[in-house]
Amino acid sequence: MLKPLGTRVVVEPKEAETMTAGGLYIPDNAKEKPQQGTVVAVGPGSKDEPMELKVGDTVLYGKYAGTEVTVQDKKYLIVKQADVLATL
Repeated sequence: MLKPLGTRVVVEPKEAETMTAGGLYIPDNAKEKPQQGTVVAVGPGSKDEPMELKVGDTVLYGKYAGTEVTVQDKKYLIVKQADVLATL
């Protein structure tokens, strides 16, 4: 499993919607990048910035925030705590 450093968190992005509310299927090239996910690992934080997020939090993050990584055929996003916009 990934162990982030500093004030970074590992987020498992929510799956993109495959169907509209009206029942139409959305093709892969038209799907929007998800901006919501679940925190699966958190870093230790720093003296100046303690960690406010914890494993299991559902978060919203910026559209272009973080770095995508794939581990054991699962996609994750590594973002800085400052790039997380809100918790749900």
